[in-house]
Amino acid sequence: MDFYGVIEVVGKVIDAAGVAAIVVGALYAAVNALVRGLRREHPVYTQFRRILGRAILLGLELLVAADIIRTVAVTPTLESVAVLGAIVLIRTFLSFSLELEITGRWPWQKAPAAAAPGDAAPAPAPAD
Repeated sequence: MDFYGVIEVVGKVIDAAGVAAIVVGALYAAVNALVRGLRREHPVYTQFRRILGRAILLGLELLVAADIIRTVAVTPTLESVAVLGAIVLIRTFLSFSLELEITGRWPWQKAPAAAAPGDAAPAPAPAD
């Protein structure tokens, strides 16, 4: 297998990992919400959105990485780089929007001082 074949396979594997992250995250979020609902633990909806949003963010990051690898290493034409740029812009906008939905702040803003390191402040949301 030549270099381009290896890069194409790597891109497909990372693509599959991105899709898997979204699917597994969605399933986990649904099961978690179902269990929380049956146990009458709240908040169900906001927790579901937070888990699902994080899965989508992870999946988007992996999909962007796969696109970059395939475009730069396999088909570095002006047209393919322009298409990649558009895809990255759209996915970056989606990532920023999801981050704002999940945490209630932009990615470059610091977490509130009361939050523990690594914890995201929950976004204000309507009651379940």
